[in-house]
Amino acid sequence: MSVKKKLVTNFVSLASVQGLNFILPLITIPYLLHVLGPDRVGLINFAQAFIQYFILFTDYGFIFVATRDISLAREDNKKLSVIFSTVMLVRTLLMMLSFIVLIVLLYTVPKFKADSMIYILTFGMVLGNVLFPIWFFQGIEKMKTISILNAISKVIFTLGIFVFVTDESKFMYVPIFNSLGYIAIGIIAIYVITSHHGVRFVKPSKEDIMYQLKSGWHIFVSNIMTSLYTTSNVFILGFFASNTIVGYYSSAEKVVKAVLSIITPLVQTVYPHLSRALQESRTAAIALLRKVFWLVTVLMATLSLFVGVFAAQIVELVFKYEEIIPILQILSAFPLILGWANVFAILTMINFDYKKELSRIYIAASIFSVVLMFLLIPQFKQYGTAWTAVLTEAFATSLMAIFLWKKGIHVWKWRGK
Repeated sequence: MSVKKKLVTNFVSLASVQGLNFILPLITIPYLLHVLGPDRVGLINFAQAFIQYFILFTDYGFIFVATRDISLAREDNKKLSVIFSTVMLVRTLLMMLSFIVLIVLLYTVPKFKADSMIYILTFGMVLGNVLFPIWFFQGIEKMKTISILNAISKVIFTLGIFVFVTDESKFMYVPIFNSLGYIAIGIIAIYVITSHHGVRFVKPSKEDIMYQLKSGWHIFVSNIMTSLYTTSNVFILGFFASNTIVGYYSSAEKVVKAVLSIITPLVQTVYPHLSRALQESRTAAIALLRKVFWLVTVLMATLSLFVGVFAAQIVELVFKYEEIIPILQILSAFPLILGWANVFAILTMINFDYKKELSRIYIAASIFSVVLMFLLIPQFKQYGTAWTAVLTEAFATSLMAIFLWKKGIHVWKWRGK
């Protein structure tokens, strides 16, 4: 299969599952709001925001470092087995540590203790995420497998919601089926890897473990810093506002993230290809980046404009809660800003080995975000949270663009060197 045909196949495969990621939230969120009410939906989303910290911790920097290593070693089953086993072992240990921390927090923090069971059930997402080595499939460019497995997870969750969540008393089924979806595809993924790709579990050496930890450190720091102004928005809002307000904000945010998910197939498809292309020709890699940048710009600018202009109609059609309209209008800038951020950070800075510099940018953005959080969220609640998110992403993306401009990597140019 030619490189171009493989890229197209991978993109189509990922795009198909992103269609589910786009459509299903627009079906399940309104249903949950209607059956459970904004208060319960807010609690569920607050728990998910909290558990995302543990997912982030167990992801470490493997989603990019391990993807690159797998991509470069794809023809050597022995190396693949070492990389796979090392990453899976480290992630399992990180998950065990995470669960211990969770239990301690549940029994020491009153806000968590009051609804401890929902946090424990939601933690199943961490187990499923650890079991599902998406980085392996990205590295060998088997995006169709990812698409099928993700589709299975979404279907399990959605069917479970509509069949079992019939009134407010059944709200615990939401984290149960969400976690089951993650765990099911994780188990299937490991079976596929060990039975169809010649990979075996081996005992990693201390050097292998330290290499993975060291290689992923700067990306891990970047992810931690990023979480301060992504996941933390819902989490911090939960301490200053009611679950109902959290429900309004998180519902608007999920719509924007559903829109943003459209770009994910492109980024996941291009990333491993760029990793290899850079080994051969820096010029060719930059030329590809420019094409991706302008494709992302046109697509995401159109979507941002659409969400902003038709926010009232979207809310009326999907949610029926007019309190969500102004939040969605503020967040409508997200698709374009985050589209650029994906190109600058993931496709460019990480691939060009500017991980340390990217970490510094995220640290600066995180400090900026924390300042905005304490200035805006206590007083303006959900609106302050939305403005904090947008302004911080714009700040971080601007710093990335300035850095790349200084390095002479002008991915926004239409053509030329």
